[in-house]
Amino acid sequence: MARHTEAVCRLCRRIGDKLMLKGDRCMGAKCVIEKRAAKAPTRGGPRRRKVSDRGMQLKEKQKARYTYGVLERQFRKFFAEASRQEGITSDNLMLLLERRLDNVIYRLGFADTRPQARQLVRHGHIMVNGHRVDVPSYLVKPGEAITWHESSKNSEYYKALVEHIKGRLIPAWLGLDENAMAGQVSSLPSVDEIDVKFDGKAIVEYYSR
Repeated sequence: MARHTEAVCRLCRRIGDKLMLKGDRCMGAKCVIEKRAAKAPTRGGPRRRKVSDRGMQLKEKQKARYTYGVLERQFRKFFAEASRQEGITSDNLMLLLERRLDNVIYRLGFADTRPQARQLVRHGHIMVNGHRVDVPSYLVKPGEAITWHESSKNSEYYKALVEHIKGRLIPAWLGLDENAMAGQVSSLPSVDEIDVKFDGKAIVEYYSR
């Protein structure tokens, strides 16, 4: 299965903004974005070229791709599906990306990053309505229950997670039973509930040309 293989910090450096691809580590002093911010500006350095509208649209598209860990071909499929649905295409796109199973695992706090959540799903640790699902791009639906496979509860990762997940904040459209380590998709998220750092309208403009 195709995936990003380069260092994720390079993706943040390329975009020039934190994409939180390493979870809490991105808040530390070793973050490449923090290091850049700490450097004092120098006079007489090379001029930065003005970015065109097309360039800004591309940057927003890449932000979304890198954030959710989606390759270009799959991202185009999401955009095509968002275009076919009723309503605002940019909002539809954000809803589709947010409904991915790996993202839901991340939002529930079962993983520190989306890549880690994607690995949990691919290795068969996650159940949806009592059935094992190993496809990270699976789109969750309201009312579905997200639980752990019984054999996975014996892993050291799961045991450590039980101790650290208590009190973790999760989005309002999800529910979490900390004692049972089970999540619930209460409803579909609204656009205002989706915490993203990219401009969906710019993405629509990028693919509309």
